[in-house]
Amino acid sequence: MIAAFSITPLGTGDSVSASVAEAVQIVRDSGLPNETNAMFTNVEGEWDEVMDLVKACVMKVAETAPRVSVVLKIDHRPGHEDALRHKVDVLEAHLADGT
Repeated sequence: MIAAFSITPLGTGDSVSASVAEAVQIVRDSGLPNETNAMFTNVEGEWDEVMDLVKACVMKVAETAPRVSVVLKIDHRPGHEDALRHKVDVLEAHLADGT
């Protein structure tokens, strides 16, 4: 499965980038395929390991924020691996072919 998620600390009154960076570091240290862009962090793995990772990120951010907002989108497609990269590769191939 692929999960795209965004975690936002609320109620801190300060910049949220340090808290978000701590969560992204947890994702990177997880060993699961992942990528981070300006809006979301994408991670690929089995259901339980991805959900446990999202929870760990939320709990880390909650250490410094009284409230945490999470946006989560899941692509559950059993039997498919390396989808995080493959989906983009297929799209790029279409763009290169002009189709």
